[in-house]
Amino acid sequence: MSITDSTSDSADSTTAGESTNSHLAPTIRATGALRRWRTIDLLTCAFLGVAFGVAYWAWSLAYQGPSTALATVFPPLQGITGAPWLMAGVVGGLVVRRPGAALFCELIAAVVEALVGSQWGISAVYSGLLQGAGAELAFLLLGYASFGIRAAVLAGALSAPFEAVYEWYAYWTDWGLGYKVAYLVILTASGAVVAGGLGWLLTRGLARAGALNAFPVGQEQREAGAV
Repeated sequence: MSITDSTSDSADSTTAGESTNSHLAPTIRATGALRRWRTIDLLTCAFLGVAFGVAYWAWSLAYQGPSTALATVFPPLQGITGAPWLMAGVVGGLVVRRPGAALFCELIAAVVEALVGSQWGISAVYSGLLQGAGAELAFLLLGYASFGIRAAVLAGALSAPFEAVYEWYAYWTDWGLGYKVAYLVILTASGAVVAGGLGWLLTRGLARAGALNAFPVGQEQREAGAV
């Protein structure tokens, strides 16, 4: 879908950090706070959520081997294999750049994962809500004005603490406080690197491929290529 598909969307864009040029071809500024949601924002966020939900389900089938291997070394190291589940909120926030995008994308991913057949059932949705809230908090703290690598790393890191505390009581009830704190620290660091770093690279890759031309990150890519 193109940004030109909806008249109302174009109207939104002129009041939310985006502008329309004299040739009636909408353009999107790479800077400026975005508040109002367009149809394409909702659809893209939902599409990303569904794609990540399927990927999350696939990872739930594959993660057990490496997770078990890490657990034999030091049980809290299993936080490393939990980091991929934090990526949807980061990418949703980086692409759509509107309040609620990170939470919405991560929650959709969790719901899809649960519906496809996650072994954790409804708990996957609880996790998605907590992870998305953490990523959303990062963009909120930055005033929804920063979407570079540092914002991605912060969003990836803050996706972890709420989830880690939830897992303390849901899955790691037999661990002592030392293991629990170590798990929180490892999941947070892994979230920064895996969800934040890879999420940023994925977003930039999609922009370079032309898949995000209707979004500020696509405009940034075009401006960088024009220099």
